[in-house]
Amino acid sequence: MDEVLNRLRAVAERTRLRLLYVLSHNELTVTEITAVLDQSQPRISRHLKILCDAGLLDRTQEGSSVFYRFADTDPVSEFTRSVLASLPEGDDQLQRDLARLEEIKRQHAAAASKYFKENADEWERIRALYLADPAVERAMLAAAGSGKISDFLDIGTGTGSVLTVFGNHVRRGLGIDSSREMLAIARANLEAAGLQHCQVRKGDIHNLPVDTGTMEVVTIHHVLHFLDDPDLAIIEAVRTLKPGGRLIIVDFARHHIELLRTLHAHRRLGFGDKEIIKWCRAAGLGDVETRSLPGTGPTDVPRPESKLWVGARRHAPPPPPTPVTA
Repeated sequence: MDEVLNRLRAVAERTRLRLLYVLSHNELTVTEITAVLDQSQPRISRHLKILCDAGLLDRTQEGSSVFYRFADTDPVSEFTRSVLASLPEGDDQLQRDLARLEEIKRQHAAAASKYFKENADEWERIRALYLADPAVERAMLAAAGSGKISDFLDIGTGTGSVLTVFGNHVRRGLGIDSSREMLAIARANLEAAGLQHCQVRKGDIHNLPVDTGTMEVVTIHHVLHFLDDPDLAIIEAVRTLKPGGRLIIVDFARHHIELLRTLHAHRRLGFGDKEIIKWCRAAGLGDVETRSLPGTGPTDVPRPESKLWVGARRHAPPPPPTPVTA
């Protein structure tokens, strides 16, 4: 009863209700939250502490940034969602908050798009500074299993390097990316490699132009750390998998190299195993295996560790998450 009373006291305030509503849509830093709610940082920090102490929000330190997110573990999530569902539909204040949140997300997307446009020609060199490509490639091929892959999808394909690696192991390959500049290079690379059975297409990682349940293997190679909502990208990736199909994720383990944010437009400083596994299971994967892939590169370049996560789609997908409306 004390826990319930603590949660009720925590939500019984206008600003904290707004905070919960906004963070049920997207994880944010304190600076971003102050911009969305248009309130001072000390005031926002005070309310965030109350919500965290009540177990309604999760707090994650990443380098010099702290991310806050909606706590989605039962029974806390069920309690909070029931409170948010009771808010009046079309509330003007909440709609203004969401509009400012969408503007922040547009700014993040524009910064990433600008970075990829400016660095498309240099992308392979930049990527090689931090990754042991041969080791990563061998690990990804091993995770895909033996035998020919019928339908293969690479999400955030960039210059098509993963498609090239898998090209001789698939019957049909497709790469999706939002950058026209990257895709132009990818097409040239595929043509040079003689991979006529592989193609690339422009598309949104959160709304892939791919039919549900059609892919045998899907890869997401060093893409999630650029995204505002990597969990939603995983859900969309799993949607495209056949029952029993495999999702292979390669990304940085959690680290504190702020340089990657400032120079290379990283939104997240890597991920923990529990975080990725939770998202994968919620999206419909079974057991998720993890492997470490140490980085290589010049000694004067900071080198975070990379990790590989692989899991197969369950034959019976989980029910979709309940949307929060106001």
